[in-house]
Amino acid sequence: MTESANIISFLTELMRLKAVPRMGWLLRGVRDVESVADHSYGVAFIAMLLADLAQRQGLEPNVEKILRMALLHDLTEARTGDLPNTVKRYFDKGALHAADQRAADEILSGLGAIGEEYLLLWQEYEQRTSLEARIVKAADKLDLLLQAREYEKGGAQNLHEFWQNSELDFSGLQIDELISDLVSELTKLRTGRPRSQEQ
Repeated sequence: MTESANIISFLTELMRLKAVPRMGWLLRGVRDVESVADHSYGVAFIAMLLADLAQRQGLEPNVEKILRMALLHDLTEARTGDLPNTVKRYFDKGALHAADQRAADEILSGLGAIGEEYLLLWQEYEQRTSLEARIVKAADKLDLLLQAREYEKGGAQNLHEFWQNSELDFSGLQIDELISDLVSELTKLRTGRPRSQEQ
């Protein structure tokens, strides 16, 4: 295949993410759920904002790297679909990681050197070894909670589990100064104010 054909093939595959539903919501009875692409947009926007807040706090994140990582973070779901935790628990973690790695390798292989760079960013996100990766993971979790709140405001039930371990999930990212007030405010909005004040 020519380089142009490989690029079009890659972009065509990414279009699937617009149609892949976020399964965790469906399994809990939510209808008309967001797609993986919807989620990735939210993650990228939140990650950009968190990076700017981090800079204001004296940290030095690479904002371009963060945005690239946010756009790539769920890339493999174009092939695997969105596997929620309720499904993942039935599989060995090593097998899931190997499958994701293989999917990422195959999806990006036709892009040559650019694909290799994207693969390194995807792997860095998966390993959470850098400030940038931890910021993107925080954005991923914040997008989940913001979406859960929106569905709850619309009448969805049975979404409490998404909130139960949120503080513990965020604390493992070691960027508490950046996100703890945001998580507290979001939790307060969910539990402490009448719906009419949340608009």
